[in-house]
Amino acid sequence: MEQDGKPFMQREQAARQEGSTRQTVLTLLKTNGQMNAGELAKQLQITEMAVRRHLNTLERDGLIAPTIVRQAMGRPTHMFSLTEQAELLFPKNYHVLALDLLEELEDPGTIDRLFEGRKRKLIERYAHRMEGKSLQEKVSELAAIQNDGGYMVQVESSGNDLVLHEYNCPIAQVANRYQQACQCELSLFQQLLEAKVERTECLAKGGGKCSYRIAGL
Repeated sequence: MEQDGKPFMQREQAARQEGSTRQTVLTLLKTNGQMNAGELAKQLQITEMAVRRHLNTLERDGLIAPTIVRQAMGRPTHMFSLTEQAELLFPKNYHVLALDLLEELEDPGTIDRLFEGRKRKLIERYAHRMEGKSLQEKVSELAAIQNDGGYMVQVESSGNDLVLHEYNCPIAQVANRYQQACQCELSLFQQLLEAKVERTECLAKGGGKCSYRIAGL
């Protein structure tokens, strides 16, 4: 099968190569800091015009941001750096630090207070986003908050209730060892939504997702 004069396999291979080149651009910016199109072209051994095409795509996707740098001589140049969104693409080991710190505490009572304190901070951070909203609107707002945190949320109706599913747990390694993390999330949802919330499935307990049934519609 052909389209635009190119066989399907050729177009697939070209798409993979472009994706690989853009990943390399991100890696270069991660390791070298700010770079301009000329510097990237030299590293990649491709034309500056080709680099700019990749930079335009990455900027459109919110992964890089340009900064105009004025030089002592000549025209200003655009320097490119990673955005916070791009930083999320690189591996993080925050969970190792968190687990090490929690293990040092040992005392279950102290760990309980830590998670309770975290819950209070989250309520203070997000309570204003729930003001004046119906329960359904609050659930939608909560889904947006959790999605921003990387929880991959989906909400569906079930009779008169709503069910919020989380298909990813960014703190899974902590939650697997400390059930206080899951209890903190359940309590947080109940307080933010001001509704009865029941957890019906839990990733930390072997489930395929975390599911919460929200009553009261």
